[in-house]
Formats: sequence, C-alpha cells, structure tokens
Amino acid sequence: MRTIFQIITLMSTLCFVGLSTSFPSYAVSEPKVTEAEPEKGPNRGRMLRDGNFAIELSIFETGVPPEFRVWATDGGKAVDPSKVDLNVKLTRLGDGIDDINFYQEGEYLRGDMVIYEPHSFMVSLSAKYQGKTFNWQYDNFEGRTKITDDVAKAMEIATDFVGSSTFHETVEVYGKLTLPADATSNVYARFDGLVEKVYVKLGDPIKKGQLLLTIESNESLQSYKIHAANSGIVTNVNVTSGEQSKGRSLLQITNDKTLIAELAVFPKDLSTVSIGAKTTLTINGVEEKQVSKIDSRILKVRKDQAKLFRVVVNNHDSLFSEGSFVSAAIEISSYDVAMAVKRSGLQSFRDFTVVYAKVGDEYEVRMLELGRAVGEEIEVLSGISLGTEYVSENSYILKADIEKSGASHDH
Repeated sequence: MRTIFQIITLMSTLCFVGLSTSFPSYAVSEPKVTEAEPEKGPNRGRMLRDGNFAIELSIFETGVPPEFRVWATDGGKAVDPSKVDLNVKLTRLGDGIDDINFYQEGEYLRGDMVIYEPHSFMVSLSAKYQGKTFNWQYDNFEGRTKITDDVAKAMEIATDFVGSSTFHETVEVYGKLTLPADATSNVYARFDGLVEKVYVKLGDPIKKGQLLLTIESNESLQSYKIHAANSGIVTNVNVTSGEQSKGRSLLQITNDKTLIAELAVFPKDLSTVSIGAKTTLTINGVEEKQVSKIDSRILKVRKDQAKLFRVVVNNHDSLFSEGSFVSAAIEISSYDVAMAVKRSGLQSFRDFTVVYAKVGDEYEVRMLELGRAVGEEIEVLSGISLGTEYVSENSYILKADIEKSGASHDH
C-alpha cells in the first residue's frame, strides 16, 4: 500500500494525462521501499515457513467462486491434510473480520467460505500440527491508498454515503411558452364616439379597475370612462386621442401571469406520458428550474407526428416570455432502491466498476454489481455496505495513485 506522501510524483502523472486542475504544493519526501516478492509454491500460492513445516495458501477461483486452498509440507514432503488444524482470519478495511475454517478435500484443505472482492486484507493464519501451533501474519493489500484529510481537502476529494434513494425516470422533451387562450382581452367603446384621451401606452402594466380611456358619445355627447376589467399588460393600442372609436378594438390587454409550455412528445414516448405527470422545466435564459405537471394535451398531432402536451407555468413575477424555448423532464415512473451511489464516483479497476470506500484516512476499492441508472445516481445491488462513506467527486485522483503504486492482485 502507498501513501499520498508521493503526491509530487502523482501530480506529475496527472499533468501528463492532461489534467489542468491546480493543487497546492507539498514539500515532502519519502524513501521508496521495494518489497521482495513473496515466495510462491507449486500451486501458485503464498509459501509460509516455520522451520521444516510449511503452508502454501492459495486463492483458488477456477470454475468456483474464490476460496482458500492449503497444502502443508514437513521437510519438503506432503503432509496428510487431516493432520493439520487450520484457521485463517482476514481483517478487512472497515468491513470486519472473515473467520475461515478448513476441511479436507483430497490432498488439500479447503476453506469454508467465499473470499469476496476486493482481495485486500491483513491475513492471520494459525495452524496446529503434531501438537505445535504455528502462526503467520502478513498484509495482502490491493486497490488501497492513504491520504490525510488535509491533503484530500486540498485536492477537492469529496465523499458521500451509500444510502437508499427514490429514482425518478424521465423522458426529455422540448417546446416553447405560449399564452393561454383566454389571456388576451380587447377593449371596446360601449357607445361609439370621439376618443377624448388615451391614458395608457403600449407595454404599460395595468391593474384591474385602472382608467384606460375617456370617450364622448356621438349620440348623447356625454363623456364616459372606460376602466380595465382585468390586470395585465397593454399589448396593442389601436387608437389615439381625437379619433372615432368606430366599433373597433381600441386596446388589447394581455394577462401574462400564467403561461403554457407546449411540449412535443414523439410517438416512441407517447405511451409513457400521462396527464398529471410531474414535469421539471428549464426555460431558456432562466437558471431556476420550474416544477409543474402535465395539465392537458392537444388532440391533433403536428406534421412531424409529435403530440403537444400542455403544462401550466406560474409567471406571477413576469420572468418568462411568450415564445421562449423550453426543455422538460417528464416523470414516467418512480421507485425506491435500497442502495445507490453517485455516478460521478465510479471508476474502473481491473475488470470491475468500483467506488473508493473511505475509512479514516485510508481509501480502498469496492467492486460493485450495478442496477438501474437514473440521472446522477445508479443503483447498487451488491459489493458495498449501506452507510459506507465513499468518494463521490475526483475519484480519478485515487485511481491514478493506486495504479501508480503497482499494487498487484496477489493470490
């Protein structure tokens, strides 16, 4: 196992692969220690010796899940497995101890439990033979590194915890904002006559009851006032002071406090979208997302065969404008998963997809069996425990450090 004290060398590696992130400098040094390769036996297992007595401990995984198999010798000669009482304890990082006993199978002893990944642990072996007890202990680490908290913080290594989650599956659609059919009203003179004065201009916001025009009736020659029936914005002025009303629309008032997002759903997604579905809108030019639901749909399809679904948008602050383009995520299903992690934390390790579990200032791979992916999260079926702290951001830094250390998958 390496530590982050070789951080200067690691930073050069990261720069080499084109990373542009800047990190603080750490003036440290650590002599490089080269460990001798452990002795291997005829079955490619690790040899453990004490005088004439020797144990070969091998992880066997041909045609079976990984398990321990042991061969014993005395003075170089094979020992009857039934004469050896053996126990192995594997101390894992943050995951407790595996207590493994053995039984005879042919010419070797076979462990009674699966050695699950990662094969990274402190091994403690105890063997009883001819009234004597033999003990060995060694480290067998892979996919593990150490980083102090202050260095991890400086490198912006962020963590999260494995937990349950509710997944919301969505379809992405696009459209634009329109006005409701009843948003615009026209202002007419009750009695035709001379427009004495127009009190508003194009673009003015008005309130219900506000004075709009004064008209002198052609019949009675009496002046009367026209007030706004609704609040809104003046979107059309068709008359000026001194003109005759002539039965036409004098002003147009538009209420924009409510808009409609018309979203185009194409045939491949039509069966999944329903009235009332939760919809998250992103409106062009507005950072904050809007959450609403499908209110209705237009029966006729467009020329491109898309059907328009309508979403009511609250516009009380007049932030949005008619004609603005929108994108939307329409929820089509929702379900709970027992465990999930952020997809940003995933890395590859050997033939596995992993995250890096954090225990104190040590980090180690956890091989994951993954399920469904929705948004920024992905379901975890196995490989890590609920509540485990793991690296969710900048996990590539750990991968680079571990790969640089050259830690092997030792059996």
